[in-house]
Amino acid sequence: MNVLWIHAHPEPRSLGGMLATEGRRALVESGHAVIVSDLYAMRWNPVVDAADFGHDPARRLHVGAASRRAYDAGELGADIAAEHEKLRWADAVVLQFPLWWLGPPAILKGWLDRVLVHGFGFGVTDPATGRVRRYGDGELVGKRGLVVTTIGARESSFGPRGIHGHLDDVLFPLHHGVFWYTGMEALPPLAVYGADRADEGTADRAVAGLRRRLAGLACDEPLPFRSEHGGDYDTDLVLRPGLARGRSGPALHYR
Repeated sequence: MNVLWIHAHPEPRSLGGMLATEGRRALVESGHAVIVSDLYAMRWNPVVDAADFGHDPARRLHVGAASRRAYDAGELGADIAAEHEKLRWADAVVLQFPLWWLGPPAILKGWLDRVLVHGFGFGVTDPATGRVRRYGDGELVGKRGLVVTTIGARESSFGPRGIHGHLDDVLFPLHHGVFWYTGMEALPPLAVYGADRADEGTADRAVAGLRRRLAGLACDEPLPFRSEHGGDYDTDLVLRPGLARGRSGPALHYR
């Protein structure tokens, strides 16, 4: 497989930095090709602005329209276009980051904001039908996505009754709103807990767990999200009556 590894941690000597190095090594040893976008090392600009689209700053910026025009015309910023080429090349995408304030660091959120532009990440239509391609379809359909995250808190606090919320719900915006929305199959995440207190034994177990997960990158069962056009949603994009009775929240959207 071709694997794009997007790494977002400011300290290469951290547990996260070690996992990025070991993950790449494991993939290469298994015969995969790997490209790493190390966002901090790249000094990635996380801020969307008019310069991304060659837009006149004297005029009001409509981000969606400006990004679509620039994408269609091949006039996006060079750093954004380079990430598009990596995504087109990849069979699988790994998002690796420390969980800060129940989400990824700003630099990774900014990568998503700037790279997944109108016409590439969203606003993708089927030319034959005019139907919007999303939630199980899209520009990145056929690819797989894996979240690898280091978390300072204990595992129990992200369990079904944990104070921080269940990890599946915390990561739902990435799994469902990024991977699945753009067409990628989302794999169950790999979380390493107690990262701030990790000793050598913890680090060794984390590396072993990462290697096991990467061994299943091509064949592990993805999260069973419902597709938008599979018949489960009405024309207002609401789950049809009778489905997922007694459930609410993100759990509704699992088959």
